[in-house]
Amino acid sequence: MYSGFLPINKQDMLERGWEQPDFVYVTGDAYVDHPSFGVSIISRVLEAQGFRVAILSQPDYKSCEAFKEFGRPRLGFLVTSGNIDSMVAHYTVAKRKRSTDYYSPGGKMGLRPDRAVIVYCNRIREAYGDVPIIIGGLEASLRRFAHYDYWDNRVRRSILVDSRADILTYGMGENILRRLAQLLDRGIPIKKIRDVRGTVYLASPEDKIHYETVGGFDYNDLKTDKQKYAEAFALQYKENDHVRGRAVTELYDGKLLVQNPPMPPLTRKELDEVYALPYMRTYHPSYEAVGGVPGIQEVELSVTHNRGCFGGCNFCALAFHQGRSVVSRSIESCVEETKKIVEVPNFKGYVHDVGGPTANFRYASCKRQAENGICAGRKCLAPTPCKHLEVDHTEYIKLLKEIEKVPKVKKVFIRSGIRFDYLVYDKDEAFFKKLVRDHVSGQLKVAPEHCSSDVLHYMGKPDVEVYNKFKDRYFELTKSIGKEQYLVPYLMSSHPGSTLKDALKLALYLKEGGYSPEQVQDFYPTPGTASTVMFYTGIDPMTGKKVYCTTDYHEKQLQRALLQWNRPQNAELVREALVKLNRTDLIGYGPMCLVKPEKGVEMPKQTRKTQTPSKPKKEHKPKKAGWAVSKKAQKKGKRK
Repeated sequence: MYSGFLPINKQDMLERGWEQPDFVYVTGDAYVDHPSFGVSIISRVLEAQGFRVAILSQPDYKSCEAFKEFGRPRLGFLVTSGNIDSMVAHYTVAKRKRSTDYYSPGGKMGLRPDRAVIVYCNRIREAYGDVPIIIGGLEASLRRFAHYDYWDNRVRRSILVDSRADILTYGMGENILRRLAQLLDRGIPIKKIRDVRGTVYLASPEDKIHYETVGGFDYNDLKTDKQKYAEAFALQYKENDHVRGRAVTELYDGKLLVQNPPMPPLTRKELDEVYALPYMRTYHPSYEAVGGVPGIQEVELSVTHNRGCFGGCNFCALAFHQGRSVVSRSIESCVEETKKIVEVPNFKGYVHDVGGPTANFRYASCKRQAENGICAGRKCLAPTPCKHLEVDHTEYIKLLKEIEKVPKVKKVFIRSGIRFDYLVYDKDEAFFKKLVRDHVSGQLKVAPEHCSSDVLHYMGKPDVEVYNKFKDRYFELTKSIGKEQYLVPYLMSSHPGSTLKDALKLALYLKEGGYSPEQVQDFYPTPGTASTVMFYTGIDPMTGKKVYCTTDYHEKQLQRALLQWNRPQNAELVREALVKLNRTDLIGYGPMCLVKPEKGVEMPKQTRKTQTPSKPKKEHKPKKAGWAVSKKAQKKGKRK
């Protein structure tokens, strides 16, 4: 008798009585049947429509033989690199090989290729020629147009062109794949499917397009002209709206790439139905011998209650993938999932998270979006909140309370990112107080990212004063209930707009607050973000204005060292940066000094005057209690 998992090999398929699958789903991840994994959701959605889906997980990509495991599928192949871009999965921002792949059995590296979607599609073409191939997932979605590739340091063609697939799906794919599967099942050739929203295809320039079009940029220009590249991205970003978005085109040597307008997000009812499907909620048992799949650990005991994010951070790809329209599940749906979570063998009474892309969003930012869509030239929260912004945590509070009532649940934590500015803008502190009292597991992770107004502007974040207001109130509430709780702030160095002077400003801000960060994220230029466009072009695509961007590795080291001035191995770099900035007054033993003088080097006279003649302190005490000063707390808050 077959297990509840979908078949992963021919034997599994035959035990189900299938002679042939409708779709073979090729993925660069291990097979984890949990609704936090895109492959699991799409395969279960298609199964619910009556289609037979087989999972080909991490096939041997060195030849086409592994891709023949199930034979030729009746309707076609679905291909994804997995939950994240394969290049991000393999390389750090310094382009060094990672040591662990969280989405592979036992965390083992090397089980998927670089640029997995392209490699898999080309192997399928070797095996079966003109079989229909549909690509999707994050890697395909964010590379759907000509895109700057950090690892090659050049503008690459659309992944649809390089993969030789037939159709690319972008965004959240449930309704897109339902529609494509229905059309293929009716016998419509894949080359004739041209009107499905949320898809990208290649056509001839003279072909009829089903939607109003904009764009028409030529790849031969985009790969060399940075101004045009920035303009193209701005257009793509603004048209990425299901209400007002138009089709966007690009030219590739006689071929026309057409992106149809986005598929509307699922309704609440549809989202509830997706999460009610019969997931096994764990990794395939074949991985047990090697210790399972590490990626399940963060999500196994958590509830995802929403999708989309109107936060609009420029360094985040969510706006280009999930979109800025927020939808959420019903309270009843989330409670039912919690009832399944409490039956998981390693459940100890703690729901690890009730969140999503941004934990405290339940609805669209304003009612105008239903008719007009998301504003093309305005962010909802930054630099200041839009006058139409509706801030309301009432339903989120109710959701948390209902989950707390589920038998066997001792505690419900919130570990997804809390949008602190949205929380601060809420005049009713009911959620803020409940968050501090009931849902913080000793520390709360938040993302101020920086303190420099210029850098925050280019990040698409509010001014640091908003964060200061949140931080101060957080500790006031924590103190009022007699708890000792911390904040673990996510910080980013070398983001476009950040100079060495800005890095020093952040270092002094942290020093004054008594916080010595163990973890700092260097800006990582990944496809599909406005910040990546700034990094490559030196142009803010939304304004067309020039922006300072450091691409010099040594300057990046200096910026990062300033943010981690307390590390002994950074001392030489910190001193170098301070000399460059003419701030040698910060080299010494005073309370605000960042680094000691180099051994055997006499301090300049003008610097000595600023120093307090006392012995160096073992630890600088924070002026405001509550920052996560313990290394253990900070390591727990590490951003992946």
